[in-house]
Amino acid sequence: MYRDIVDFALTTPEWLHQLAEVGTDAGLFVFAALFVVAALRAWRAPARDLALVIAGPAGVVFAYVVSEVVKILIREDRPCRGIATIAQCPPVDDWSFPSNHSLIAAGAAATLVLVWRSLAWVVFPLAALTAFSRVFVGVHYPHDVAAGFLLGVVLAPLFALLAVGAVTPAVRLARQRLTGARSLSRSGW
Repeated sequence: MYRDIVDFALTTPEWLHQLAEVGTDAGLFVFAALFVVAALRAWRAPARDLALVIAGPAGVVFAYVVSEVVKILIREDRPCRGIATIAQCPPVDDWSFPSNHSLIAAGAAATLVLVWRSLAWVVFPLAALTAFSRVFVGVHYPHDVAAGFLLGVVLAPLFALLAVGAVTPAVRLARQRLTGARSLSRSGW
């Protein structure tokens, strides 16, 4: 299946090659921007909502660390060695399994949906497209992106939900201090 996708990708127009290469990273920036928007949206919501937005990226980082450990243990070579692909093949010691791009995109999507459910119809297709692009450009096998997606969609929100209990009191405290500081500045102190 990998060779069929890569061979097809090579027959597509050059503009699609460029879009796939740029888009594979640009999708991750879209997720980062959505976390900022979600934080602004949750600013006046219950403290737990803002805590989930804050814990979400921490969950993605946790899942990424797990992915890196798995990569070091499994050490699967990239499929692009010695064949023509759209993207340049990563260095020899940059392992393939699981796909970090897929993990980050799926983890970000899943944690964003915890606090902003109506985003699901946008973020999950974007995560799937980001994951597929890694095979399309030739740097991952399909099972690499499937494993990365699964790890991200499970581990990131799980960590965020476990961390929200510790983050929520910090959000409440920060809000109290900000509210107190505003009160003092309005009263002339």
